[in-house]
Amino acid sequence: MRVDHVAIAVNNVSEALKNYEKILKIDKIDIEEVPTERVKVAILRLEDTRIELMEPTADDSPIKKFLTDRGEGIHHIAITADNIDNDVERAISNGTRMIGNIRTGSYGRKITFIHPKSMNGVLTEFCQAT
Repeated sequence: MRVDHVAIAVNNVSEALKNYEKILKIDKIDIEEVPTERVKVAILRLEDTRIELMEPTADDSPIKKFLTDRGEGIHHIAITADNIDNDVERAISNGTRMIGNIRTGSYGRKITFIHPKSMNGVLTEFCQAT
């Protein structure tokens, strides 16, 4: 397993990108909407990792609630799962609290989230390429 990306909740992806482009050497930027999560995502590819800037696309988006409650900032850390089904099963059998089921995220990857209470206050995503 390795860190796949760090996700940052922002009010406006276009405005946030201006800040990141001034500071970071970004190899490539992809922008995508993920209807299942109700977010617009700018994926900043750095040398060996990614940063995702997430903007809510609906008032009932979890990112909208996060922004309202906490403001812009780090939303979650994503870990690449070797086998997401097995990794989730192992986590649950060890008492880990999950948020939702495995579903489709950006790039068509399988994703699910571990509740922050199970990870010392950090929302953690498991993701696996399909």
